[in-house]
Amino acid sequence: MKQIFVLYSAAILLFSSCGNTRQESTTDNVKTTFQSAREWRPTIDNRADAVMVYGVGGNPSDRSKRISFEDRVRSWQERGYITHFMTGIAWGEYQDYFTGEWDGKPHLDEGQVTAAGDTIWHGYMVPYIVPSMNYLEYIKENHVKRVIDAGIDAIFMEEPEFWARAGYSESFKREWQEYYGFAWRPQHESPENTYLSNKLKYHLYYRALDEVFTFAKEYGRSKGMDVKCYVPTHSLVNYSQWQIVSPEASLASLPCVDGYIAQVWTGTSREPNYYNGKAAERVFETAYLEYGSMESMTAPTGRKMFFLTDPIEDRAKDWEDYRRNYQATFTAQLLYPGIADYEIMPWPERIYEGLYRISPDSDERARIPRDYSAQMQIMVNSLNSMPVSENRLDGAQGIAVLMANSLMFQRFPTHEGYEDPQLSNFYGQALPLLKRGIPVKTAHIENVGYPATLADVKVLLMSYSNMKPLDPQAHSHIADWVRKGGVLLYSGRDDDPFQTVREWWNTDGNSYAAPSDHLFKIMGIPAGAPEGEYSYGEGTVYIMRHDPKEYVLSEGGDRAFVETVGRLYSDCAKAGEMEMKNSFYLERGPYTIAAVMNESVSDKPLVITGTLVDLFDPKLPVYTSVQILPGHQGYFIDIDRVDRDRPQVLAGSSRAEEEHRSRSAYSFTAKSPIDTDGISRVLLPEMPSSVTVNGKEVFDSSGWDAGSGTYLLTYSNSPDGVKIAFQW
Repeated sequence: MKQIFVLYSAAILLFSSCGNTRQESTTDNVKTTFQSAREWRPTIDNRADAVMVYGVGGNPSDRSKRISFEDRVRSWQERGYITHFMTGIAWGEYQDYFTGEWDGKPHLDEGQVTAAGDTIWHGYMVPYIVPSMNYLEYIKENHVKRVIDAGIDAIFMEEPEFWARAGYSESFKREWQEYYGFAWRPQHESPENTYLSNKLKYHLYYRALDEVFTFAKEYGRSKGMDVKCYVPTHSLVNYSQWQIVSPEASLASLPCVDGYIAQVWTGTSREPNYYNGKAAERVFETAYLEYGSMESMTAPTGRKMFFLTDPIEDRAKDWEDYRRNYQATFTAQLLYPGIADYEIMPWPERIYEGLYRISPDSDERARIPRDYSAQMQIMVNSLNSMPVSENRLDGAQGIAVLMANSLMFQRFPTHEGYEDPQLSNFYGQALPLLKRGIPVKTAHIENVGYPATLADVKVLLMSYSNMKPLDPQAHSHIADWVRKGGVLLYSGRDDDPFQTVREWWNTDGNSYAAPSDHLFKIMGIPAGAPEGEYSYGEGTVYIMRHDPKEYVLSEGGDRAFVETVGRLYSDCAKAGEMEMKNSFYLERGPYTIAAVMNESVSDKPLVITGTLVDLFDPKLPVYTSVQILPGHQGYFIDIDRVDRDRPQVLAGSSRAEEEHRSRSAYSFTAKSPIDTDGISRVLLPEMPSSVTVNGKEVFDSSGWDAGSGTYLLTYSNSPDGVKIAFQW
């Protein structure tokens, strides 16, 4: 039994390869994209580079199905869009499979089921799925083949999700027997059963994407196509907090996975967490950590990463709530200067055509306010020119929190009274630093074999209170990094009930009471070592015998932790003083991004100077100085960092296309959804003598701002294009 268990637990990391050789990083010509289940319509024509046409049968929440998949694709192509395909891997419009229409057998028993016997549903007749091999054949034959036959060469299979509270269906029991070689065990009966159950859930969606993407690439090659495959997925932070299991970081090393979409938005980032003894929504900070976990998951592997934001969210709120939190998540994504590809929105039909409350205390519902749609379009249009930058976010560099996929394994159910409220063992290591203006990063234990993973890390923060290492080789890599001069701060009492699950550290000749003891032994540190500082080679290990949740669950509980990190950073890592502040500031080309936090070291506003166009203001005002208050963010284009000799649209609520320049003239065509307000701030070499919109003279001297050398023009947007021309 013991040998079988160890063999199968190791198989999760060794399973499959999607082919014989590892694929190099992918490149394509898409910088901005979005997803829609609908055909092209003038109200949703947001002018991104590409559209991910959703579902052969549409979206489960959209029951209209008025037009076929091929016709939906064609409608977008006729408007100049690159067309891709997106669908769910864990749910979708797959009723023909569940009802037996596909193969003559009903398959509703393949839904994810809780201990109470309840199926977890995503929509009508749409259960979350236990992805059997039969189901995967259905996805290949009825969906993947059809979209490739339609000429689609990029497939996005989203949200490989297995709920932690599930694992009781007959289908799951069959997968258990086949995978482990012994009968199913109820996960609620022991920590070991929970761990086994969640590792199997993890494996099933790893296998699912491996199977589907391998088929897609092979079928594409048979038709002379190079099919790219991407995984849109929530962050490891969010899935762990929401008690969902997904393959996450392991997919980044599969050759058949070309990249990801980081599905981060208000709905994920507003999940409360604890800091200084208080549970609250901290949308900016949570979004920053979510995007960071996605960036660090793929950076060592060279895979493409799109960052997503959503101007609204699934939960019914009011328009001002959506706007405020959209700005917070949008700012957070821009603070990663190595990422410059974006999903600018999901479901434009919901954003532009949906009805939501006009204020928190009103039941009146209306479409998106014109000023918000203009602001949103200014923001997303700026992403078309957002550069990758070598600049770094200001603050102490080189501090990272170690993460593992097994963060998802210990979240549900609880055992022996051990609680980790709101993922506090993770946030306890990150928020005390982030709130003090330290741009803390994350690192994935699955990636420590890649030299780039820890190359820039000075101090690594680590705990096994909420995760466990699936592979002993990771410890060899971490120990080698310490030996060469790295500094490791380990926090943990090592007494949670998952320390004793039968795993590699206590089977097959190993007898460690906790996995950390295996790491410590490599570095010559005694098992169960007390709190204190230890040396290994040129590096340092400091052990704090507190679970990280203790740093945030009580007021002031993080003081000793922060002081220790600061001392290790300056004295042991020799990285300089760990500056503490309440803000973040970054320049990316002409763009300036800033955020000021509350609950921080001061309530001082951040002052920014320059010739600044405010991209969060739908009127595009120009300032020479701005103040960002605590709890707020700022986004600007600084004209002082723009080539003033080149006429151009600096910012606008429509996308500028078909640009033409001469010594005395500049023209372009502005395209954006109908029923929205057009506004453009245009940089010109001198005040124009003529401004025309669709051939009509509209020059107004009040539109000229001499200090910035810009002209502000307003008009009504049109997806067919508004022709704008300047002469001077």
